[in-house]
Amino acid sequence: MRRRAFVAVALCLLLSCTSDGAARRRAASPGIAPAQWNHEWARGAVFYEIFVRSFYDSNGDGMGDFNGLTSKLDYLTNLGIDGIWLMPMFESTSYHGYDTTDYENVEKDYGTNADFQRFLQEAHKRNIRVIVDLVLNHTSVEHPWFVESASSASSPKRNWYIWSATNPGWKQPWGGNDPSWHLRNGAYYYGAFWSGMPDVNYRSPEAKAEMFRLTKYWLAQGADGYRLDATRYLVETGPGEAGQADTAETHQVLKELSELVRRTRPDAVLVAENTVDTARLATYYGSTENVRGGDEMPMNFNFPLASAIIDGVKTGNATHIRDTLRDVNRLYPAGVIDTPFLTNHDQTRIATVLGNDAAKLRNAAAILLTLPGMPFLYYGEEVGLENGPEPNDEAKRTPMPWSATGGFTTGTPWHSYAPGIEADNVTSQTSDADSLLSYYRNWITARRDSEALRKGDVTLLDTAPQILAFVRDTGFTRVLVVHNMSDESVMAGPFGVRSLSRLHADHDVAQPAGSAGAWRIFMPPRTSGVWRIQ
Repeated sequence: MRRRAFVAVALCLLLSCTSDGAARRRAASPGIAPAQWNHEWARGAVFYEIFVRSFYDSNGDGMGDFNGLTSKLDYLTNLGIDGIWLMPMFESTSYHGYDTTDYENVEKDYGTNADFQRFLQEAHKRNIRVIVDLVLNHTSVEHPWFVESASSASSPKRNWYIWSATNPGWKQPWGGNDPSWHLRNGAYYYGAFWSGMPDVNYRSPEAKAEMFRLTKYWLAQGADGYRLDATRYLVETGPGEAGQADTAETHQVLKELSELVRRTRPDAVLVAENTVDTARLATYYGSTENVRGGDEMPMNFNFPLASAIIDGVKTGNATHIRDTLRDVNRLYPAGVIDTPFLTNHDQTRIATVLGNDAAKLRNAAAILLTLPGMPFLYYGEEVGLENGPEPNDEAKRTPMPWSATGGFTTGTPWHSYAPGIEADNVTSQTSDADSLLSYYRNWITARRDSEALRKGDVTLLDTAPQILAFVRDTGFTRVLVVHNMSDESVMAGPFGVRSLSRLHADHDVAQPAGSAGAWRIFMPPRTSGVWRIQ
């Protein structure tokens, strides 16, 4: 027991257990009202995730850039996109950008800060908001902060990272045998993801203040908020998942960051990456007692729901989706904004997961775009972009197929195109009323045209396992949403409402039949529809 106590004290020292309670004291001051979010614009908005390197190349060097992205903004406008999430865009040593070397300058492969500003201005002209990936948890080992920190135990920035004279021996928080501690210049530094990305020490007031300054900096440059990477892992207290993820100290840092952003730009978006179950995900919203929308993270990617949608579409069974949505209703704080999606840059693309089955891809798209919250599409999903054949992350982030031959660059693309682009491309699908791209565009339009689809609460209905049905209700307008997730035709219902009028439905979906309180709807395989409840 004595040895354990010594280790705990030593660990606290090496993790630099300093106290910075300014935000805590400010929140506790009775004379200072908490800043509020201004997020009604975001409730129901549709966002689009872009890997700049793979979207469009304007100069023929094989890599996407901001000028290329600017030239494609009208495509996104026509699709109906309200916002863009840019994957890491700051200077980095890698192709993916998650190991930042300079938070104040954009990646040279993508252009200049002026190019980014021009892109931002053009997006704003089209009423498209732009959020950028902010990697708070770690930097690159080549970042000047870390180079200085590693240079000497007496370095002024030594405390900006987490150091130990001996190896504490922790493994990564998600399991396995890969280490969290790495040797450099005779000491060990903490890096949860790998040795090339050392974790920032948020117990250092100076390091935290600098990260918070950078948060304000890009908001001042016109960015509309951030996608926050790896937010579960900001502050560690010990080994294992319990000590390296979801700690109380991590939640406190996020609350302080939230307050900073609310006071700086209350309409700015913070979307957190927390790969946890629904119950733990709900805790990342914080409290809604004094801050509408939550005093911690106002949006959190709904990983459990994404898994449920994909599993449900694959199996033709809506039970898991229905149960997950009920968990969200039960566990999330009232009034917060959910953030549903299908897949992202870390996951196998949905077209590949669903075997490029056109009916299933439409099924998944319609489900996503009728859910409450702020849904995100991953670039290329709308044309059925598949994974590349390699078993690596690059294969999930291949160039956007603008034409049957690629159309991404006039040079050699930085990565080969994914298979299937002869049909799965923008040019081929733009004028085809029956294409997946047109399907996405039509459902996004239906969402935009319906207050209930954008902003209504969701009430799940008990139906046959292959039917997902729910009501979206704002208190003033209501709609009935029905999805047939099976490969068989189904007579859905009865639905106990007075009357129904068609808002938007797939071509072969019949008009409701029956009478008040007992409406039934003939749903062909893998079809969806929305009806106004009057």
